[in-house]
Amino acid sequence: MAHEAGEVAHEAAHTSSEYIKHHLQNLTWGQLPDGTWGIAHSAEEAKAMGFWALNLDTVIMSLLLGAVIMFLFRRVAKSVISGTPGALQNFCEWAIEFIDTSVRGSFSAKNDLVAPLALTIFFWVFSMNLMDLIPIDWVPGVMGLLGVPFFKVVPSTDPNATFGMAIGVFALVLYYSIKMKGFGGFVGELTMMPFQSKNKVVQLLVVPINLILEGVNLIAKPISLALRLFGNMYAGEMIFILIALMGGAWAGFSAGGVTLFGSQILLSLGWAIFHILIVTLQAFIFMTLTVVYLDMAHQEHH
Repeated sequence: MAHEAGEVAHEAAHTSSEYIKHHLQNLTWGQLPDGTWGIAHSAEEAKAMGFWALNLDTVIMSLLLGAVIMFLFRRVAKSVISGTPGALQNFCEWAIEFIDTSVRGSFSAKNDLVAPLALTIFFWVFSMNLMDLIPIDWVPGVMGLLGVPFFKVVPSTDPNATFGMAIGVFALVLYYSIKMKGFGGFVGELTMMPFQSKNKVVQLLVVPINLILEGVNLIAKPISLALRLFGNMYAGEMIFILIALMGGAWAGFSAGGVTLFGSQILLSLGWAIFHILIVTLQAFIFMTLTVVYLDMAHQEHH
């Protein structure tokens, strides 16, 4: 009897592990082990594809959400009225005013690109994060019926997406740092700070130290920007998966099953409501740090 109970527990643990791995696996396209190109049907195949593999679900959802945002704002811009605005126009005006106020508080230089960039980043990241509130089994279940093995609906839980956005911001930071300070000024900022001296010999000694410190500080910006968003959203998705697992386990009880399943629903609903704050906060943080980094790139240090 004890042996049979152990076998059941082992099977349940194995099934739970497979469930988690399935929901955390991206729909990956690349070169298969046999040399052909196609979609990976297992985590092992996806791993074997290497660096040049493409996560199709991340690309599809990112582009789709970006298109939806542009469509909504374009629709409001074309139908804007000066009288009593509709709900969508009122929301867009409020959002633009909120972003503009945030940018004015964080960006001291003059650049017409920064405010539109901040608006785009906030709503794009927010829409990606918002997909985490869709019930965890809905989209993978539908895609499974269509023959698609995996599909992650939250792009910001893929480090490729978060690092892609962070690298784009980093490229802008480098561009404006060199544009505003000149190449010599940018290099001087990396090599002549924070330690300074009028003595030429001391300068030669502190330049490598300054370069290491400032170089690490510079590289840390895109890394922290990407990992902060990825880590928070990945953790949130993992909690939703664990809650779904608990619901599946509780639903199997005959005695008190309704009560336990109802508790699971309340737990899931409570986490979803709390997660709305995380979704919004992470989008705001990503936007604010982008503006702050661009402001630092526009400042000249003497």
